[in-house]
Amino acid sequence: MPTYHLHINGSQKEIETEADTPMLYVLRDYLELNGPKFGCGLSQCGSCTVLIDGKASTSCLLPISSIGEAKITTLEGLASHSGKLHAVQQAFVDEQAAQCGYCLNGMVMTAVGLLNTNPNPSESEIKNALEGNLCRCGAHTRIIQAIKTAAKNL
Repeated sequence: MPTYHLHINGSQKEIETEADTPMLYVLRDYLELNGPKFGCGLSQCGSCTVLIDGKASTSCLLPISSIGEAKITTLEGLASHSGKLHAVQQAFVDEQAAQCGYCLNGMVMTAVGLLNTNPNPSESEIKNALEGNLCRCGAHTRIIQAIKTAAKNL
C-alpha cells in the first residue's frame, strides 16, 4: 500500500492506504476527524465538505491520491489554537443557524470557502454557494444570516 503525506489542519500526517480511498474515510477512520460527515456518498449533499487550499470541496468521492501537496482544513481546523472559534463558526452560534447539526459541517465549510474568495457576497451569491448543501431542518434563513454576519466580522 502506498504512503501519503498530508497537510491537515496545520499538521503533517502520514497515511498508508489504497490510492482510491476517499478523503472522507481517511479523515474519519484514520485521523478520527469527525467534522466531515458521511451523507449521500455521491458528493451531492455537502455534509463531507472540507477546504482544499482554501476552497470548499466535497471529500466523499475524492481519492487520497488526488490530494498531492494540497492543504486540507476540516471543521476541527478552523478554530484558533487558543480555542477561539472562526468568525463563521461564531456567527452560526450567534445566529442560531443549526437545528439538528448534521449539515452544519458542510454549511460552515462552504461559507468559509465562499468568504475566502468573496469577502462580501450578496444574498444571491450566498444562496448559489450553498446549492450543493442539503438541510432538512429549515434553518436556511438563519444560515444565510450567519454568513452575512461572518462577512461583516472577518
